[in-house]
Amino acid sequence: MRVSIIIVNWNGLIHLPECLDSLATQTFKDFEVIVVDNGSSDGSLDYLEGRPEVRLVKLSENAGFADGNNTALPFARGAYLVTLNNDTKAEPDWLEKLVAVADAHPEAGMVGCRILSYREPEVVDSLGMAVCLDGMSRGDNRGRRFAEVAPAADPEILFPSACVALYRRAMIDEIGFFDGDFFAYCEDTDLGLRGRLAGWRAVLARDAIVYHKYSMTGGALSPFKLYLVERNHFYAVLKNFPFPLILLLPVATLMRYFTQARVVVGAKGTGGEFLVSGSKKECVLAVLRGVCDAVAALPKLLAKRADVMRHRKVGTMEMLRLLRRHRLTFHELLDAGE
Repeated sequence: MRVSIIIVNWNGLIHLPECLDSLATQTFKDFEVIVVDNGSSDGSLDYLEGRPEVRLVKLSENAGFADGNNTALPFARGAYLVTLNNDTKAEPDWLEKLVAVADAHPEAGMVGCRILSYREPEVVDSLGMAVCLDGMSRGDNRGRRFAEVAPAADPEILFPSACVALYRRAMIDEIGFFDGDFFAYCEDTDLGLRGRLAGWRAVLARDAIVYHKYSMTGGALSPFKLYLVERNHFYAVLKNFPFPLILLLPVATLMRYFTQARVVVGAKGTGGEFLVSGSKKECVLAVLRGVCDAVAALPKLLAKRADVMRHRKVGTMEMLRLLRRHRLTFHELLDAGE
């Protein structure tokens, strides 16, 4: 078995048929599908039990995206591990082209693909990931038309979005899979940076195409999502960022908060989403709780950082240059324009 596709599902019955049907039509056949169900209550289990091609792993409660994928790892037989969101649809030759790029780049521990908007198929969801000065990340070139971006074949990326990503088993055996403490969000930032620090490259399979219903599973700007994103980006930074950037973290965070305040007042980008979301007080408190919990976890994160650095093969200056090449501005992060 060359490829193990791992899908983590939580009450995603509305998405599963289209996702699994698109896998059934793949031109590349040497793969298995493992679905980890995170305690769904919407009929997902009954549906999945009727799909004989799926290896179903049942959990009694929602373990999150990170540990959901970790749970599948002992069952996965592939030399390539592919994470795939349940709210996606793959082109028939997606896996064939994804594996071809991985085969052509044995130095790459991670391969991303062309993730497009499900609703607007010419619009980019992600072409790899980009990272802000404070560790916040999002899909590179998100919101732009793919024809305008026109990347070269197999370009280097910082790391892929775990929405759709291929990870080489050899890299995972060396550095580990997702950190379960993240639960959901930014776990791919952490894994991607750990891989780059360990000397593995990351490339984009430009012509491997998947369509994504963005935020259909996790929701947009709920207090819980805001809490996890705020907490987890600090987790990723403190575990993986070069020390000079950690020293700048308080200033960079204040810069982001200032930009966020401006986009909320101007109702631009995510600022507009915030204004029409639920309780504004709950959202603000969720962000503050995320900061406090990240600070409280500092001793544990420093111990994890020491373990990351034991696998390190990339120096500080090289990592700084890499992050600079794939830097995201706060305006780009928040869809606020310049």
